[in-house]
Amino acid sequence: MPLPLLALTLGAFPAIAGTPPLSHARTAAEAGLVVVRHQVADIAEDMKYAGSDNFTGAPVPGYLAPVCLLRTAAAEALARVEATLRPQGYRLHLWDCYRPARAVAAFVRWAGRPDDPTSKALHYPNLAKSQLLGEYIAPVSGHSRGATVDLTLMQCTGTRCTPLDMGTDFDYFDPMAHTDDPRVTTMQHENRQRLVQAMAAQGFVNYPQEWWHFTLPGAAEGAVIYDIPVR
Repeated sequence: MPLPLLALTLGAFPAIAGTPPLSHARTAAEAGLVVVRHQVADIAEDMKYAGSDNFTGAPVPGYLAPVCLLRTAAAEALARVEATLRPQGYRLHLWDCYRPARAVAAFVRWAGRPDDPTSKALHYPNLAKSQLLGEYIAPVSGHSRGATVDLTLMQCTGTRCTPLDMGTDFDYFDPMAHTDDPRVTTMQHENRQRLVQAMAAQGFVNYPQEWWHFTLPGAAEGAVIYDIPVR
């Protein structure tokens, strides 16, 4: 849910009414965050914000390594989704998991800068950058609670896997990325629903404005957010 824009800076989170409390945890272990690859050693990952292939065009503050961290219950549930999919010829492909609060603050700062033509063409061709704050970029993200994951679905034959056509790419800021947008093709809608149903079977709830975004209710530590770097 969009929240009022807060004045956030790297590692500094003022006590403003309505702001979720920042955890005092200083390590992933203290926060109850585990490496998803310890649950599924060969799960497919392309952690977008650890590199430059994302809407900001650069590695995002807080991402020191391309690692998927989640709270233990969310990681275990995700492993069950993967285990259920594989006999059906499908696999998950992860793009983002736990997201440090400083990374979210960096997204807000990015939204206030002038347009980059390449990023606009790929990620928000039909919107002004100022329109991204709120529905698409908020000053507080559920990812910072460690129970939210961004991912897609691949169809596999043996070890060869191909991403399913979902109608848009990841981080495509446009109503076309809404899970039930009526403009996608029948096949694209079916692919989105296949992902939603596989995740829902293990308790994950889809954010309807982003077909790739899922949260496991109850896996987080209340409303607490974390700012531990991903390493």
